Amino acid sequence: MASNPTLSVVIPVFNEHKVLPEFYQRTSAALRSIKTSYELVFIDDGSRDNSVEILTDFAKKDPAIVIIKFSRNFGHQAAISAGMANAKGDAVVIIDSDCQDPPEVIPELFASWKQGFEVVYTKRKKRKGEFFLLQFFAKIFYRLLGTFSAVKIPRDTGDFRLIDRKVCDVLSSMGEYHKYIRGLVAWTGFRQKEVSYVRKKRAAGKSTYGFFQRVRLAVNALTSFSPKPLKLASMIGLVTFFGGLVYLGYALYQFFFTTDTVPGWTSTIALLIILNGISYLLLGIMGEYIGRIFEEVKKRPLYIIDSIQQPGKKQKKRGK
Repeated sequence: MASNPTLSVVIPVFNEHKVLPEFYQRTSAALRSIKTSYELVFIDDGSRDNSVEILTDFAKKDPAIVIIKFSRNFGHQAAISAGMANAKGDAVVIIDSDCQDPPEVIPELFASWKQGFEVVYTKRKKRKGEFFLLQFFAKIFYRLLGTFSAVKIPRDTGDFRLIDRKVCDVLSSMGEYHKYIRGLVAWTGFRQKEVSYVRKKRAAGKSTYGFFQRVRLAVNALTSFSPKPLKLASMIGLVTFFGGLVYLGYALYQFFFTTDTVPGWTSTIALLIILNGISYLLLGIMGEYIGRIFEEVKKRPLYIIDSIQQPGKKQKKRGK
């Protein structure tokens, strides 16, 4: 491994001990086929299994491995951010360790970078091994994001991609607390290219990225790139207000000019439930934005590094 490798591969890890041996074997084989200097930057995001021990065993035999260990679980996007900040390569690949994103695609990404593209993102043609409803909600999310976002973010893409060093430096310089990496990459611009692939089933084990984490990421994406949800809330409130005036006029007309006044409170209660539901929805949207402001102004670090392990060097303790 060169002191300044040509290619860095950033790999967030959280409780992936079952799949790490296969991932390491396949990724190493793909990188060797490129015939260039490289490093594997594993970021342990507070794993509670023996993922770190497995990575340490790999590092004893492979000088290309760097292990960054968090003090606790800070989340997938924070792990990617830490990997990018510590990667040394002229090009940086981001890939998960579950083998759903095939490492065998990396040589194609690298070849596109050699052609002059500064961002090479991957698009999923098919998503094997995923529940139908999960795929359905994913499609809805990407289309909502495309509607709300002022930045054109490619649909059906994940974090699996290659970025040039200058793109990596720009992303690492951003001080945002709530980061949506794939959206930020699109926001930076630069010369971009798409590479399609079929997303596979997990090689082993179960996904550690649950439903609520996906929902959190989706909300983060929608609120990170557009104030349109707030504008939509205002429009819903305005339409509801005028709808209430129309209903009030109708009720007064029935009371003064007809004998068809409906006895009971059914319609009133139903209307109150609808209006209160809309009110809470709008408050929730505004609260989401206020909560983001609250998190940003505290200026806490995005993550804390407990240690960085590099072959041939002493373990370093530091925070970020």
